[in-house]
Amino acid sequence: MRLVFAGTPEVAVPALDALLASDRHEVVAVVTRPDATAGRGRRLLASPVAQRAQEAGIEVLKPARPRDEDFLTRLREIAPDCCPVVAYGALLPKAALDVPAHGWVNLHFSLLPAWRGAAPVQHAVMAGDEVTGASTFLIEQGLDSGPVYGVVTEEIRPADTSGDLLTRLSLSGARLLAATMDGIERGELAPQPQPAEGITLAPKITVEDAQVDWAAPALRVDRLVRGCTPAPGAWTLIDGERLKLGPVRLAPERDDLAPGELDVAKNAVLVGTGSHAVRLGEVQAQGKKRMPAADWARGLRLSSGARLG
Repeated sequence: MRLVFAGTPEVAVPALDALLASDRHEVVAVVTRPDATAGRGRRLLASPVAQRAQEAGIEVLKPARPRDEDFLTRLREIAPDCCPVVAYGALLPKAALDVPAHGWVNLHFSLLPAWRGAAPVQHAVMAGDEVTGASTFLIEQGLDSGPVYGVVTEEIRPADTSGDLLTRLSLSGARLLAATMDGIERGELAPQPQPAEGITLAPKITVEDAQVDWAAPALRVDRLVRGCTPAPGAWTLIDGERLKLGPVRLAPERDDLAPGELDVAKNAVLVGTGSHAVRLGEVQAQGKKRMPAADWARGLRLSSGARLG
């Protein structure tokens, strides 16, 4: 089939690579978000998908809005049979959805209908799910509500961050998307409606959502920090300044610390929660590099009894 691939971030690149390697399909163009500023110099940079497409010599379309008539006209000229999508980042209008004969097929990183929305992996980690996965489905006008072609499952390991899990899902999901394109091309796959029960939503995690509540149980703190790693990054306050937190470790042997209270030792920093303590991993103070919590505490000459939050 002639394919137009839509995607933007690094997590979408494995799927594009899988389709480029296929001998059954031809990726004739990609659709991605416009260049965005990044880095200290605030230079305009093309998206990871755009960069990979340029390396492969593929036409790159960067509409400001997918409803723009120039984009729709070019899409109709290309006349793709199907448009696979991975984390494109913009809503597609009906005029675009109607162009390919086999529609737009999205790779979504959850077992639909669970975790519909922008941050399915983060929410799965934060909720303490033991299993998640990826689904391919036919895009409709609703939020991730279209009929499903196929799924692949993935165990959520106890120490997984959302970044760890998304890396694995991007690879297994890439294989699923390629297999879905094969099945559609052969006429062997028909999408099945999603169940009416089990729907959960996964809205974008904001910076405000990522603030740690030390009065919460330790397990909830652990899940929040892992779910927000690497983005948007969990954080707390110390003396009114923001402190970013890397993954923590549970310390169930210590239940004598008040929420947010620090126990500073030579090689470890414990923090009290609403249940038992957690051991801080790496932290990052404002304007500083990431470092082990013990080094950070030593640099500030913190002593036991200081508080976070």
